[in-house]
Amino acid sequence: MPDTSFYKRATFVTHLPTDCLYSPSHFWLHEVEPGRWRVGFTKFATRMLGEIVEVQWEKKEGAPVTSGEIIGSIEGFKAISDIYCVAAGAFVRGNPALGQDIELVSKEPYTGGWLYEIHGQPDAKCIDLIAYRALLDTTIDRILEKQEKEEG
Repeated sequence: MPDTSFYKRATFVTHLPTDCLYSPSHFWLHEVEPGRWRVGFTKFATRMLGEIVEVQWEKKEGAPVTSGEIIGSIEGFKAISDIYCVAAGAFVRGNPALGQDIELVSKEPYTGGWLYEIHGQPDAKCIDLIAYRALLDTTIDRILEKQEKEEG
């Protein structure tokens, strides 16, 4: 288990890895070797998606990718969502373990449930842990405000 930082806001609780970058679209990026990044959904993203049933990739190994490009899709009971690339370079591979156990994405979002690997550079919009915690605070507060307006 990587070193983590405890995070809690309202009813959302998680442990965020300290050695990752985070995208504003709730992906984490961890450099597994120089220039090679493992990417996955944050716990917040998996909670918004609900139960995940399938992941598909539109890119083949070695295919060039750009930041913001759609590289695959993920299907959950709540919705089908595009998976966007959060780096520029070459698509290395999707996580082969997800073919046997898709629930890893939700059960182990920061370890065994990673989505894909890329060789290249993270998007300039990627942020460190402190900035991501602030982004989560703002996002969760907005959700709570919206819920209060709908209930009141």
